[in-house]
Amino acid sequence: MIQRTSGYDNKAMWEYCETLKNVVTQTKEVKSGRGKAVEIRKVLKYNTDMQIIENIIDSAKHYRESYEAEQKGKVILRDYQVDIVNKGYKIISQYRFLYLAMEVRTGKTLTSLAIAKLCGVKNVLFITKKKAISSIEADYTALDTNYSLCVINYESLHLVMSDKKWDMVICDEAHSMGAFPKPSQRSILVREVLRRCQPLVILLSGTPTPESYSQMYHQVYGIYSNPFREFQNFYSFCKMYVNVKQRKINGLFINDYGGGLDTILKAMEPYTINYTQAEAGFKAETNEDILEVEMSELTYKIIKKLKKDLVVEGKENIILADTPVKLMMKVHQLCSGTIKFENGESMILDLTKAEFIKKRFKGCKIGIFYKFKEEYNALKKVFGDDLTAELSVFEDTDKSIALQIVSGREGISLRQAKCLVYYNIDFSATSYWQSKDRMTTKERLENQVYWIFSKGGIEYDIYKAVTKKKDYTINHFKQDFYL
Repeated sequence: MIQRTSGYDNKAMWEYCETLKNVVTQTKEVKSGRGKAVEIRKVLKYNTDMQIIENIIDSAKHYRESYEAEQKGKVILRDYQVDIVNKGYKIISQYRFLYLAMEVRTGKTLTSLAIAKLCGVKNVLFITKKKAISSIEADYTALDTNYSLCVINYESLHLVMSDKKWDMVICDEAHSMGAFPKPSQRSILVREVLRRCQPLVILLSGTPTPESYSQMYHQVYGIYSNPFREFQNFYSFCKMYVNVKQRKINGLFINDYGGGLDTILKAMEPYTINYTQAEAGFKAETNEDILEVEMSELTYKIIKKLKKDLVVEGKENIILADTPVKLMMKVHQLCSGTIKFENGESMILDLTKAEFIKKRFKGCKIGIFYKFKEEYNALKKVFGDDLTAELSVFEDTDKSIALQIVSGREGISLRQAKCLVYYNIDFSATSYWQSKDRMTTKERLENQVYWIFSKGGIEYDIYKAVTKKKDYTINHFKQDFYL
C-alpha cells in the first residue's frame, strides 16, 4: 500500500494513485516477425516491476473505496476483515463464543461489530476502556448496523448490569480480565452479566496471554460454553493445565501458578481466530532512539541521599523508602523529576525532561506517554495550551497529546502523530510492546519512537528488561543498584 502523503485526504490519494496507475500501465505497440507473419502486440511502455504496478493499482482501489465510503458515511471492511467476519460468524453460531486474537491496528473493533450485524442481534453491550469509547461509537455509526449498541468502560459496568437483556456482549482488551489465582473484580462483574443474559460473546485482544497462559481461565470462566467449564474454579483448572511450582519468598513457600501449559491454547483453538499485522499486510518498521538528558543537580542529590539513608526530610514533607519496593518507586519517580511524598501529596521537582521535549520537538504534532500523574502536570506546565489529554482534540487540532502509559497503550490510534515520545517508561513488558504500536496503520511504513532517559537513571535498566519481554521487578532493581 502506498503510504498516505501528509495533508492528502482519501480523494487526493485516490487521484494521485490513479495518475501513477495511468503512467505505469501505458502501453506501446511492438512488431515481431516478418512479412505476412508479422505480429503486433502491446507491451508496457515502461520497464516497471509488476509488484510495484500491483501495489499502485491496489492503492488506487483502496483510496477510491475509502473515499466513496466517506461520501456515504460508511466504512469499507478490508478483504481480510470480511474473511474473518465470515469465519467468526460460523464459530459463534456453533459455540456462542468467539475469541478474536487480532494484533493491534488490524481492526478488531470493526470486525466484531460487523460479526454482530451478521448475527442479527438487537442489543449489544461493548465493554472497553474509557478512552476508546468515542472511537468505538464512531465505528458503530459508520458501519450502518441494524442493532442497538451500548459502549461502556469496565469501571462503569455496574451501571448497566440489569438495564436490559443483552443479546451479545463484546469484551475489548479481554486480557485485562486475566488475573489469577483469584479473579479480578472486572472479570467477576462480566461473569454476572453473562450469567444473567446468556448472550453471544466475543472477546477481543491483541495479546490474549501476555505474561502466562494461566491468564486465559478468568477471561472465559463466565462463558457457558468455554472449554474449561468442567472445572469449578481456577485451582481445579490448574490440576490439568498448570505446572504449579513453589517459590520461597520472605522465608515462606507460596504456590506459583504462572506455569500455564500450551494445552490451554490448544483447548481454545476451536473458538479462536488469530491474525497478525504481517498477515494483514502491515510493513511498518519501528525505529527507537534513546535521548539522554542531564537532570538538575538537586535531583541527583536527592536520589543519592535516598539510596544511602532511605529517607529525605524536607520542611513540610518526607520522602520515605524504607523497603526495596518503595526505594524502586521513588527512584523511578525522581529520575523523571517528580515525587510522591509519604503523606500522599505529589510535587514537580525538575522540569528538565519536559523542557527538553518541548525544545527538541518544536513545531511537531507528537504523542507523549508518561508514567506518573505528576509528570502530566510537568508537561502541561511547559507546553501550556499546546498539549491536550483528549483524543478528539488531538485529532481535530494541531495540539500534541499526553497519555498515561497504562490507559493509553490499548484501544486508541495515534496515527496523526509524527512520532511517539516517552517521558518515562513503565515496568510492564506489555505496556512497552502495546503502547509503541499506537501509530501503526496499514499505509504507514515507518514509526519513530523516542525514549527520554535521565543520565545515570533507572530508565535504561527498565528498558533492557521490557525489550526482552520481561517485566522489571524488584529483583532486577536489587541487582542493578547492588542492594
